[in-house]
Amino acid sequence: MGKRKKQAKVLRIFRRVHRTTGALLFIFFFFVSVSGLILGWKKNSNGYILPKTQKGTTADLKKWLPVDSLHTIACTTLRNEVSPELSLEIDRIDMRKEKGSVKFVFVDSFYEVQLDGTTGDVLSIGQRRSDFLENIHDGSIIDDFLGTNGYVKLVYSSIMGSSLLMFTVTGFWLWYGPKRMRKASKSKPTV
Repeated sequence: MGKRKKQAKVLRIFRRVHRTTGALLFIFFFFVSVSGLILGWKKNSNGYILPKTQKGTTADLKKWLPVDSLHTIACTTLRNEVSPELSLEIDRIDMRKEKGSVKFVFVDSFYEVQLDGTTGDVLSIGQRRSDFLENIHDGSIIDDFLGTNGYVKLVYSSIMGSSLLMFTVTGFWLWYGPKRMRKASKSKPTV
C-alpha cells in the first residue's frame, strides 16, 4: 500500500471516530459548553448567577464574632427570610477576610447568607445559581440524583475530558492531513 493510500486510510478512520463520537456525545457536549459559557459570566451577571461578595466592617479577625455565633445568625436568617422548610445543612463556609464578610452556603437550593464578620449583620441573601450550573458542567447533578458518591462524576469527567482530547487530535489531523497530502502530491516529480 502506497504512502498516500495509508494517509487516506488514516484520515477516513479519524473522520469516522470524530463523527461517531460527536454524534454519541452531542447532548453532553451541548450541556458542558452552554454551562461553561454561562459560568464564564458568573461574576459579571450583576448578582444573578453568583451573588456579589459584600463588604463588611473590618478585615481584623480579632474583632470578628465567633464562627458558631455567625452560623446561628445565618441559619436563623435562612429560616426566617427564605423558608422554614429549607435544610440548614451547610455546604461550605467562605470567609472573606479582606472583605470583612463571611458566606454560609447551604446545600438546599444553593442559598447563601452573607454576614458582616464583626457585627453579624446580614449583608445579603441570595441563590447561587452558579453552583447548580457547576453541577451540570461536571456531571455532579447525575451523581447526586443517582446517589453514587462521586463515581458517576468521575466516569463522566473522564469520558468528557478524553473525548475533548480526542476531538482535538482528530480535528487537527482532519485539518492538517489533507494539506499534507496535497503538499506531498505537488512535490512528486512528474514522469
